[in-house]
Amino acid sequence: MTVSSPKASAIGPNLLVHAYVDGELDAASALDLKQQIDADPAMAAEAANISALQGVLRSKLTPEQVPPGLRSRSRRAVGLSRWRDRPTWGALAASIITAVLVSSSSTWLVLHNPAALIVNEIVDNHLGALMASRPTDVSSSDRHTVKPWFSGKLSYAPKVVDLSPAGFPLVGARIDVVRKTPIATLVYQRRLHVISLSAVPSAVVLARLESQNSNGYNIESWSENGTSYWAVSDLNAGELDEFAKAFRNPQN
Repeated sequence: MTVSSPKASAIGPNLLVHAYVDGELDAASALDLKQQIDADPAMAAEAANISALQGVLRSKLTPEQVPPGLRSRSRRAVGLSRWRDRPTWGALAASIITAVLVSSSSTWLVLHNPAALIVNEIVDNHLGALMASRPTDVSSSDRHTVKPWFSGKLSYAPKVVDLSPAGFPLVGARIDVVRKTPIATLVYQRRLHVISLSAVPSAVVLARLESQNSNGYNIESWSENGTSYWAVSDLNAGELDEFAKAFRNPQN
């Protein structure tokens, strides 16, 4: 089957120009897009700006490693596991999505801010889980099932709280990676909103934020008993704060 060359209007000119400058397109597609860029002053200017930015970043910044698991999780989530063997339009679009996610991570890393780095990885983990078939590795509303599940998988025993009485039922849990360290992430729900609560040992990171918003996701953070907790969700800030208070002071 012959795969037609990409058109800027099909996926979006900015994403395709980024893919072209990054060398992500096959030869035929790159040639076709090069002709479009030569004929479109706006696309040509965009390509020049991207190339200039790349030059500045390469000369000024030391390359940083992408958070472990982000690339593979993103590729699995969008069905990109075998795209190299048979390029398709879906694979091209998925590769661009992956590039955008990785680029987003690099932008955060440029800030050289410990708290920002943690926020970036926490949000990446949450997004990756949402793109997967389910946001948990173990699914259960019973904390006596979830807590023992972590045994042998981590160097610490995370606190697990049943927040059903407060309106935040436990859905399950998963293992995430933050600063190259496996950490426990509990998954709760509020109506149709998913809440990822990551328990990060304070030895891994000293940074702490009270609250923040990143790419439309609200974040609450606090520390207790040598552990930093980071809750992220698209739930409104008021209810996420209510969740954080309920976890810190459970009624049951």
